[in-house]
Amino acid sequence: MTAAETARGLLELTRPVNAIAASVLTFVGAFVAGGAADQPIAVAAAVAATGLAVGAGNAINDYFDREIDRINQPQRAIPRGAVSPRGALAFSGVLFAAAVAVALTLPKVAVAIAAVNLVALIAYTELFKGLPGVGNALVASLVGSTFLFGAAAVGALGVPAAVLFLLAAVATLTREIIKDVEDLAGDREEGLNTLPIAIGDRRALVVAAGLLVLAVLASPLPYLLGYFEEAYLAVVLPADAIMLYAAYESFDDPTAGQSYLKYGMFVATLAFVVGRAALGVPVAN
Repeated sequence: MTAAETARGLLELTRPVNAIAASVLTFVGAFVAGGAADQPIAVAAAVAATGLAVGAGNAINDYFDREIDRINQPQRAIPRGAVSPRGALAFSGVLFAAAVAVALTLPKVAVAIAAVNLVALIAYTELFKGLPGVGNALVASLVGSTFLFGAAAVGALGVPAAVLFLLAAVATLTREIIKDVEDLAGDREEGLNTLPIAIGDRRALVVAAGLLVLAVLASPLPYLLGYFEEAYLAVVLPADAIMLYAAYESFDDPTAGQSYLKYGMFVATLAFVVGRAALGVPVAN
């Protein structure tokens, strides 16, 4: 492998699109909390720490998953030989160290959230991924906590960020279950005991759809509690429709279902941005 191919492989390990998306969610958490404009340095540090930590977590996940990926994802960097397992592990360590260094510049609550998330990222694949539903719930919590981290970085951890965390976590949990249905063959080969393996793929999809319905029913809460106005509803309701369609589609095509769900989650996140921007004043905690 050439140096350029290795560099490309290292970049692939970080899942740059996912790392950037998580960083954006951290920014959204700060924005929804009302502190993004007043504390740009803290927001920038939180965004950078998130991107580095997610990249590190993805790299170490590929290290632990290298045998599964030879079946499910043979084109990834380690299975195809672009990066050695030892190289992936070392790269992950560098990114984790950088994430910690940046996170330590933030308020104590944000540092605590970052510390819990870093431990969870490291432990996920080796300890929790193969436990029915537990690994899914951990991933969901990590995604949702990016909003909490952004709000905590600007010292404004309150109800809006907490509601956003809950909605994002439930939608992510649904998507993770659908993804496990998609990866059923490889997970069986590796001996994992994911939720679809434990209870059957059809029942797992029913559980996922039920969770998503709960999230959709909860989505008007920021409006009903008086934190956002009609502009929020105008965006979140189409997001709900996309996500419900994703749950329906997943019974016939899990790959398409989880893809649609990703789009719905993006639109739902946009709803919080629109809702906050429409207020024009800081959200009360």
